[in-house]
Amino acid sequence: MKQKALRGIAAVVLIGAGIWVGVNFASPLEAESNALTPGSVEDPVVTKSYVDEQLAKLGGGSSGGGTTPTTPVADATLEVVTVPAGKTLMAGQGTEVIVRVGKAIAYSSDASGIADLTGGTDLTKGKAIPTNHLLLFPREGRGILPDPNQKNGLTVLVKGSYTLQ
Repeated sequence: MKQKALRGIAAVVLIGAGIWVGVNFASPLEAESNALTPGSVEDPVVTKSYVDEQLAKLGGGSSGGGTTPTTPVADATLEVVTVPAGKTLMAGQGTEVIVRVGKAIAYSSDASGIADLTGGTDLTKGKAIPTNHLLLFPREGRGILPDPNQKNGLTVLVKGSYTLQ
């Protein structure tokens, strides 16, 4: 019993000594000592005109402080397009297409095909295109056309450049 009491007292003394040392000799936290003050020399506040000027220098554009981008930006809107029977939608490089209504067939001027991102496959010339699959046209010279066995055309969503031929 006496030995248990001595162990308990020793534990309390050690814990108390640890707390006292930690409180009295604690150094500032490293994160606090390296904190930057916004607007100081180490962390300056940057204006929009300065950022525009630097972007213009990198992009080779003029630095007029305007909001005109220095690099061309692709149109990111989806356009509903109707492809009549007998016509082919020829997609530009990087164009995305989703077939919504009708049966479509892949067209390619070479042996390569169209990337079916939804199905994870490559659709070569003459293969049926599933509806509601996202298609990516990696190069020019590829497109989609309505299945000749159907009377109506196609309704597709297109993001990017295309022509109807």
